[in-house]
Amino acid sequence: MTEASLNKTSADVPPGAQLLGREWLGFDGKIASIRFAAQSVFTNRHGTIQGGFLAAMLDSATGLGALAVLPESQTVVTKTLTTRFLKPARVGPITARAKVVAQTDRDMIVEADLIDADDVTVATATAELRILDKR
Repeated sequence: MTEASLNKTSADVPPGAQLLGREWLGFDGKIASIRFAAQSVFTNRHGTIQGGFLAAMLDSATGLGALAVLPESQTVVTKTLTTRFLKPARVGPITARAKVVAQTDRDMIVEADLIDADDVTVATATAELRILDKR
């Protein structure tokens, strides 16, 4: 995909990505960077970001990481997402870095990290994605 097609206006961003405050930061040829806005409404009883929201951010990041290397005629869907929560995540910006680690003509494996404003990795994931032709 082209950088321009990934850098969509908010009207073109899916509702779930809008809820997460997803913002495409760029692609350096290997690593896709995406920022999310972890909001206070995402917190659990401990005052930290609930794991489901972090998993959604990782799912979104791995998908965009895959799309960054695919042609415009293809897309991906998540088959599995293995998530590891490492540290509590706080309200504020969280940056994802995603990279493709394996690819065949039908499948991809993408890894992603979530990094908080203090440069601490709070969660990681490995996604298995199915490559599909767009209809």
